[in-house]
Amino acid sequence: MADLTTGTRTVGVLGTGIMGAAMARNLLRAGHTVRVWNRTPAKAGPLAADGAQVAGSAADAVRDADVILTMLYDGGTVLEVMREAAPAARAGAVWAQSTTAAVESAGELADLARRYGLLFYDAPVLGTRQPAEAGQLTVLAAGPAEGREAVTPVFDAVGARTVWTGEDGAAAGATRLKLVANSWVVAVTAAAGETLALAKGLGVDPAGFFDLISGGPLDMGYLHAKAGLILDGGLLPPSFAVSTAEKDARLIVEAGERHGVRLDVAAASAERLARAAAQGHGGEDMAAAYFASFDEPGPAAG
Repeated sequence: MADLTTGTRTVGVLGTGIMGAAMARNLLRAGHTVRVWNRTPAKAGPLAADGAQVAGSAADAVRDADVILTMLYDGGTVLEVMREAAPAARAGAVWAQSTTAAVESAGELADLARRYGLLFYDAPVLGTRQPAEAGQLTVLAAGPAEGREAVTPVFDAVGARTVWTGEDGAAAGATRLKLVANSWVVAVTAAAGETLALAKGLGVDPAGFFDLISGGPLDMGYLHAKAGLILDGGLLPPSFAVSTAEKDARLIVEAGERHGVRLDVAAASAERLARAAAQGHGGEDMAAAYFASFDEPGPAAG
């Protein structure tokens, strides 16, 4: 249970993939009691060495927890898992929903939270593997003021900054902002891959391109980071996997369609990511969408 003098919490973490595992470790480092669960137990098991309690079910992970943190694949998965877990949670517990999901999912998840007396926070995070491991994520959050004292130490443990977007998690203000941010991430990554692919096709040394834009308004650190993964063969382990990026790109396209916005770049990026996954790159960093520019097998970038 919560210790308000030290700020420690009991946190049930549902989902221990790339992001969830890193967040759980940072919660442990901050002194919180952490119970973890994952559908694939092998992904949760290693966290025992860090001090986490590995639960046999989602319900066991959230039982008596002060804060429930969900970091799963999508909104549908969160709903399915929390339908199992929520009846075991104590009334008044905080639920921080950090999975990147559809805008419409927030209302359905908030309804489930109300049914079991949970305080619902729409709380996706901005960042990939490295900032997650370093506790440097940006938490985007929307939820009631009454539960913030309980959830703030959790956000502080996993992130360097929390951006509050409102007091109604069901309105999905944080998720809306996350999808806007991810649309930029997807577009820049796709552009980086296509630029290197075109350079390859035209016989242009990528170093010449980087020298051309160096220090100018077209230069950016993210371009160098993603291009470096392609050029140096550093696509494993992924910071943000191709398959997950495809899912997010499709969420972005769907959100645009529901609100009368046509997103051609996001739609094309989703198809590029799907092609890369079909070529066998689904578990690699999203920069591997580069290979979608070529027929199988994809040539090296350098």
